[in-house]
Amino acid sequence: MANPIQRPTKLARKFKPLRRAVHLPWYADLGLRLGAALALIGIVVFIHWWDRDGLADSVDGHVSVLDVFYFTMISITTTGFGDITPVTEAARFKEAVIVTPIRFLVFFIFVGTAYNFIIKRSWEKWRMARIQDKLTDHVVVLGFGVSGSQSVEELIQRGTDATKIVVVDPSEERLAAAEKLGVAVLAGDASRDDILKAVRIETASSVLVSAGRDDTSILIVLTVRHLAPAVPISVVVRADDNELLARQAGANNVINPVRFTGLLLAGSAQGAHIADYLADLASVSGRVQLVERRVEKSEAGLPITELSSGGRGLRIYRNGRAIGYWEEECQSLQEGDVVVEIVPSNGNGNGHANGK
Repeated sequence: MANPIQRPTKLARKFKPLRRAVHLPWYADLGLRLGAALALIGIVVFIHWWDRDGLADSVDGHVSVLDVFYFTMISITTTGFGDITPVTEAARFKEAVIVTPIRFLVFFIFVGTAYNFIIKRSWEKWRMARIQDKLTDHVVVLGFGVSGSQSVEELIQRGTDATKIVVVDPSEERLAAAEKLGVAVLAGDASRDDILKAVRIETASSVLVSAGRDDTSILIVLTVRHLAPAVPISVVVRADDNELLARQAGANNVINPVRFTGLLLAGSAQGAHIADYLADLASVSGRVQLVERRVEKSEAGLPITELSSGGRGLRIYRNGRAIGYWEEECQSLQEGDVVVEIVPSNGNGNGHANGK
């Protein structure tokens, strides 16, 4: 019978331990740091008091409790003044081997605390204020899960400046991935007014909501619509009966990935290449792109078949009504119409993403 105990494989030896973020209030974090520093100082005080016979006081020749405390604080924070010194070999050995490493630990604790609670916070506030001052006509992505991350990558590939994208998510790990794309990030709950105001939601060009849960996404849409009545909102929902609720909450576009997957499956049953072409239209990396834009002034009066971009017009939106390319109204475009067209990609990922 084979031995059930096997030697660990090379893959098993490379495993990474599980991690879980520790969330402490600032005062608890500060208390732990100060407590650790005081505990280390207390150890040094005990060592000096226990070995006080190895210390010499050049002032009165007597090392008292106050002298020990004074010598400890001076030796930890500075190199000392020379009024109290270790004179025996044992005392000097303890200073070198025990006290000196503790001195560095206390120093790092104080420096780290100053950085986290003073320098870092001040720097982040100043940096956030600089970013906020420049935020206008930006895209706000609320939720950086699978859908949110893919939408950000697609926006960048379509030519959107990464600095004009702001991602809000409660996960620091996901925000770290977003930062690598060059976008601005903010950790927080996107359903809270103060978080949305911090990203200047009212000046955004569009808002993309993908919170992972339909109820959370709809709550976020309600909050965004309350703060920014005119900003276009697109939201991802996964249940059919939540689509109407999302629209009633104020969403302009409601995207159901489950429904879209069903459409692709049904299309593939009717033809081997339909699903492939639909996916091609949806992505900037394909040979063609589906683009929505406003009709240019030079195109007014022209039929939808003669677009200046060279694309194939599919429909226009006029006064909120969808008009197909075969209908009479599409034979004379008007300023203010929104046209949906298919344009070829240029192979670099940018193509005619802006309709130009």
